[in-house]
Amino acid sequence: MPSAPSLARRFARRFLASRRGATAVEFAIIAVPFLALMFSIVELGMMFVASSAIEASTVVAARQIRTGQLQAGPNNSPDGFKTLICNGMTWISTADCMANLSIDVRTYTSFSGINPTPPVSGNAIDQSQLTFNSGSSCQIVLVRAFYPWTLLTPVLEPGLPNLGPNQRLLTTAIAFRNEDWQANGATCT
Repeated sequence: MPSAPSLARRFARRFLASRRGATAVEFAIIAVPFLALMFSIVELGMMFVASSAIEASTVVAARQIRTGQLQAGPNNSPDGFKTLICNGMTWISTADCMANLSIDVRTYTSFSGINPTPPVSGNAIDQSQLTFNSGSSCQIVLVRAFYPWTLLTPVLEPGLPNLGPNQRLLTTAIAFRNEDWQANGATCT
């Protein structure tokens, strides 16, 4: 009867010489980085689509501020304006959008006076720094929308988070001068 060490040596020689299953072992070595790369690409694509959708929807909703439709209608409130933005993002449930979307609408006396900072405090959106003032005719308005995006791919975590662990803040900002909808004869300058 052969001894245990000689059996182990024979088994090791046969294992190293065998080519059966080499493809499975090679795939197992390559699969983890390949899948991490694929999931990262998909997630970055989803973030890009989400960011583009938030921006497009905010531009459409901000147009109602610029033309005075929002100020004259029933949606002239933070929740009403959020509803306008969320209605344009049909790929996210309205309840989720309303719960996570934060908006900041404020007026300025000049475009050069606009110097916004993100309303982030303690890895969260600080609601106390947000305001809603849609302005009046000819005023300069800055509309900002913020949406926290939860990262699902851990590979992206070291390079992307700016809102705490696994979270990225998607932001859009639009600055414009309201149109002269009051038609009082003056032109906006």
